[in-house]
Amino acid sequence: MICSVKQSVSPTINGSDLFLRKKSYPARPVLQLVPALRKPERLGLVSVSRPLHVNSVEKLSFGSVRYREDRIKCEAYEAADQSKPIEPAETKSEAAQKLKIGIYFATWWALNVVFNIYNKKVLNAFPYPWLTSTLSLACGSLMMLISWVTRIAEAPKTDFEFWKILFPVAVAHTIGHVAATVSMSKVAVSFTHIIKSGEPAFSVLVSRFLLGESFPVPVYLSLIPIIGGCALSAATELNFNMTGFMGAMISNLAFVFRNIFSKRGMKGKSVSGMNYYACLSMMSLLILTPFAIAIEGPQMWAAGWQTAISQIGPHFIWWVAAQSVSYMSLDQISPLTFSIGNTMKRISVIVSSIIIFKTPVQPINALGAAIAILGTFLYSQAKQ
Repeated sequence: MICSVKQSVSPTINGSDLFLRKKSYPARPVLQLVPALRKPERLGLVSVSRPLHVNSVEKLSFGSVRYREDRIKCEAYEAADQSKPIEPAETKSEAAQKLKIGIYFATWWALNVVFNIYNKKVLNAFPYPWLTSTLSLACGSLMMLISWVTRIAEAPKTDFEFWKILFPVAVAHTIGHVAATVSMSKVAVSFTHIIKSGEPAFSVLVSRFLLGESFPVPVYLSLIPIIGGCALSAATELNFNMTGFMGAMISNLAFVFRNIFSKRGMKGKSVSGMNYYACLSMMSLLILTPFAIAIEGPQMWAAGWQTAISQIGPHFIWWVAAQSVSYMSLDQISPLTFSIGNTMKRISVIVSSIIIFKTPVQPINALGAAIAILGTFLYSQAKQ
């Protein structure tokens, strides 16, 4: 009887096994700490010039080998440690533009008040409106020439055709400028500006009967307070003067034709804004100078200058310089903003001139002025 005993013995490996026996071991599963991510489809090439900040990762699961969706939200920041996204550049540019317009607006408003106050002071001491008008155009033109030469402002590119079209505009501008100065030399500044607030009535009447243009009903209705207010103010003016009244009326009519000529002739021209007004003033200066010499003359100017200097002193020279500096064109301001500002400017000129020159004003006269200015504002709104 044969007995067998089964012993549990560890397998032994001798040297021959290393060379003669091929022992295969079963493949062990490799433990993956991080699952293999499925490569997402390439949707497009993205180039980021700023550091990226990972804001959130959605549906990224490590418990399963399957990676459902690769969606990573990234936001570009100026620096890696910033906590706010980049603000659009348009916001800063809009703020800078508003500040620029505000500075232009305030300067234009202040210079208009200064111009009218010192213009009246000069005319009281030196009653030569033709020379005063010439000096204001000359000083303004000189300022722009200096700004072009020093490259503070870019010089406009003009040709013969431009100056040919500008000529009728300059003629109307010259007449309106001189007529307004003549008016202020004869009557109070406040009265001149009250009458000049009736310019929209001239504009509508000329455009309707000479050019055949039509306007909405609110525009025609706004003329009622304008005409009524000017008539009431003129009828109750204590220091009424027909020359001063007609000067303001002629100025209104001339400026209406200036605007019509400018609108029709300058359409499509590249020169605009302050450069356009500078070119207009320079041509007006050439037109006005011979007429000023013929009507008043150097001898009258010399005698009047000596009288003004002896009565007022050196301050008179600064008055002449100050009344020449009203040289701002607000082509960047919207028509609505400009109309509101123009109305407020006229009110400021009237009130400041009454206070400074102590002009006597009756309540009925002030009521007429208020009605006329209100009508001008309503007209500007109806035109929008």
